[in-house]
Amino acid sequence: MKKIFYISLTMASLFLLKSAIAEEVMTIEITKGVEHAIPIAIVPFELSGELSENISQIISDDLESSGYFKTMPVADMPAQPHDFPSIMFDDWKRMGMDNLVVGKVENTAAGAHAIEFRLADVYKGSQLTGLKVMAKPNNLRFVAHQIADVIYEELVGEPGAFATRITYITVRKTGKKKRYQLEMADADGSNPVILLESSQPILSPVWSPNGRQVAYVSFEEGNSAIYVQTISTGRRQVVSSGRGINSSPAWSPDSSKLAMTLSKDGNPEIYIKNLHSNQLTRITKNRAIDTEASFSPDGSSIVFTSDRGGSPQIYRAPVSGGSAQRVTFSMGKYNAGASFSPDGKMLTMVHRGDAGYQIAVLDLAAQQLNILTGGRLDESPSFAPNGKTIIYSTIRGGRSELAAVSVDGKIQKRLTVRGTEVREPAWGPFVK
Repeated sequence: MKKIFYISLTMASLFLLKSAIAEEVMTIEITKGVEHAIPIAIVPFELSGELSENISQIISDDLESSGYFKTMPVADMPAQPHDFPSIMFDDWKRMGMDNLVVGKVENTAAGAHAIEFRLADVYKGSQLTGLKVMAKPNNLRFVAHQIADVIYEELVGEPGAFATRITYITVRKTGKKKRYQLEMADADGSNPVILLESSQPILSPVWSPNGRQVAYVSFEEGNSAIYVQTISTGRRQVVSSGRGINSSPAWSPDSSKLAMTLSKDGNPEIYIKNLHSNQLTRITKNRAIDTEASFSPDGSSIVFTSDRGGSPQIYRAPVSGGSAQRVTFSMGKYNAGASFSPDGKMLTMVHRGDAGYQIAVLDLAAQQLNILTGGRLDESPSFAPNGKTIIYSTIRGGRSELAAVSVDGKIQKRLTVRGTEVREPAWGPFVK
């Protein structure tokens, strides 16, 4: 079936940033992929002028990095067609290609670029989908990610998440001094931007579901404080900075509230603050430590970590009030830091096993725990907005770095920034 999409892009919020550019770009290495990756060729796009980004290469890198595709080197291609009628399908069949992508980029009088591509099924000789986008020079990379998402969804059958962003904390050492940075980048690590820089620790960044803000914990004033920062302007506001613990912010699905861990009444408890009215509601009341809350996708309940049973476990409580119920039974002595998958069917968490602390997912309906990683100190798991991948922090060579794993454990990736420790990742929502 032939499908062509025409998309108008408004990305002003992404390009109003005046923050500093990060020093190093993240690199992605596939350490484990599916056994039978889909062969695909991304033919270099025809250009009517020079571009600041290599559209076809970005698409190829995205698909290759997913672990589901094996892209063909340009040097091995039998030809370089730029439109569907020019494709000689028999040549590509002989090369063992299942699918082929061709495209072109034309400059317009208004200074924008008209980007068009076609995805072809080589063995059927038919077009599967197509996309035409008008893009400004400063969002070419985003458009390439978006095209990769279209291809991914057409061939894999689920939404891609290449055109999304992540945040993470970097720690750079100079002698005995440390410099902490809250950074934001594309999902592939490109376009890194520093949102906040401090000589004091920055912790627990988390995206608002509308993609406009990031909440985090900063020690820049000596004590922990929770901030909310608007991404497009850099404007910040303090949400909680009272005595004691102010930690673990988590957004409600409508981006209007924050769940937090506060010890203002003497014991670490879960509170929810309405950011419009400033009303603060206490959710838990227990002598144990209650922390690391996360909202369910429908906003009706939260999960959190508590040691009220003698060891850290996951509990669930209604936002409207009521008793908490334990979620993790017969699953070891340590489960913490849980958050929901976008569809609400799974939780990802840190599980302590025989080898150390690993990332796991819990199927809530089946009550089945699946351990996905094998590190000795894996932490801070965060779902991609399509629910298919989890990004997390791990230790390698004595330094913290990021990694990612598919929810079935079949695909694993390592994300590194040279010479820098990276920790506490958070995957942002789909960009609207």
